[in-house]
Amino acid sequence: MMTNARQNDAVEQREACQQAQKMTATCEQFHVTVDPIDWEQFGMRAPVKVNNIEIASLLDLYQRESDEILRRVQIKLFEHAALKAVQAPAGTKALIWSPVDVVKPQEFLNLWIITLETDQRIPIIETISNGKRVYEYYNYTLNENDAQSLAKLFGPAKEGEYAVGEQVTIQERERAYTGKVIYIIAPGKATVNRKHTSRGYHTIAGTAYTNDMASRYLIDCGDGFPHIVNQSQVSR
Repeated sequence: MMTNARQNDAVEQREACQQAQKMTATCEQFHVTVDPIDWEQFGMRAPVKVNNIEIASLLDLYQRESDEILRRVQIKLFEHAALKAVQAPAGTKALIWSPVDVVKPQEFLNLWIITLETDQRIPIIETISNGKRVYEYYNYTLNENDAQSLAKLFGPAKEGEYAVGEQVTIQERERAYTGKVIYIIAPGKATVNRKHTSRGYHTIAGTAYTNDMASRYLIDCGDGFPHIVNQSQVSR
């Protein structure tokens, strides 16, 4: 029995070593450097960390496709950057991760809005610097009088049923918000919800094409980065 136990431990150790090496290599392909994985102490339950930020256990990640591993890394690092940007109290969590559909190219790879449980909407950009992915606060100035900055992000201004400067109410994720129209953009990708499980239950706002061919609106509701909604979500 003791011999069998030792053999099983040895097999798990070899597996953990191989999977740790594979995980490190996979992340490097995406310009992500993981911290040394302590497979010797924890085996397959060793935590996978980036800059001391725990992503998940090796056991949880090793069978996943590489793109999904990257998404798991992004989710954690976007959240960490958002919490750091607003100096959120310990224990504060992100509730919603929303990729933003912007004009390409930009000075960044991706722009996501991270909505905290405090309802703050924090814009975080993902860039590559010195060969590594970096996540940092997007220092933006977006208002109805800054059409140049808005056009750089979202393309030329369009016309819509609601005018720039008009106060409106929007419906988003079963909640109502009141704010001001600051920009009108062409129809494109609409926000949809899909679920992602990573040591908890997170909501990710993804993108999908919509049949709503009316204009989209940027609405400043005073809670951080403007909301981007379809005309069907807006009312006076």
